[in-house]
Amino acid sequence: MAEPLHGCRRCGLVCRSAIVRCPRCQTALTEDIAPSTSACRALLLAAMMLYIPANLLPVTRTHIVGYNMENTLFSGILAFWNNGAPGIAAIIFIASVAIPAMKFVVMIFLLLSTRRGVLQSRRQRTLLYHLLEWTGYWSMLDVVVVVVVSGLVQFHDLASIEPRVGILFFALVVVLTMLSVLSFDPRLIWKTAQ
Repeated sequence: MAEPLHGCRRCGLVCRSAIVRCPRCQTALTEDIAPSTSACRALLLAAMMLYIPANLLPVTRTHIVGYNMENTLFSGILAFWNNGAPGIAAIIFIASVAIPAMKFVVMIFLLLSTRRGVLQSRRQRTLLYHLLEWTGYWSMLDVVVVVVVSGLVQFHDLASIEPRVGILFFALVVVLTMLSVLSFDPRLIWKTAQ
């Protein structure tokens, strides 16, 4: 019972460490490579750095009958709020500001807790990780909305909406955050401090 076991990376069969090849699929069994958080940390740091220009640079340029206006995420939220659409403003705030910030905080928490070898609340941290993974699938929704609305609202001289460089930075933040979450190995949460 005390003999170490290894799982086959291809078929999942659990074998004794003395076995060199998997009896089921003949894959060479190697020592389990210790998961690292360096890629996760680097991607998260890059996403956090790009989050600043994503919020400061214009996301859209709106042209309505001779009137041109460029909006950042915050100025767009304020414009919806001031024009009597607080529901839309709240949705944009939650999807574009609150959720990315929450992802940063949760990933930092997961990285710090695994680095320190915290043994408490493993199940809750695993659920947090899966929540981050799930929200990643919906993160590009803001970018898609800007692109679709820009394509639909094209009335030549009357009205038009164009995406600006801020949406590119926001898309990069979303992609880098998703890659950061995917590069985190949740087995680190369950690893016992040696």
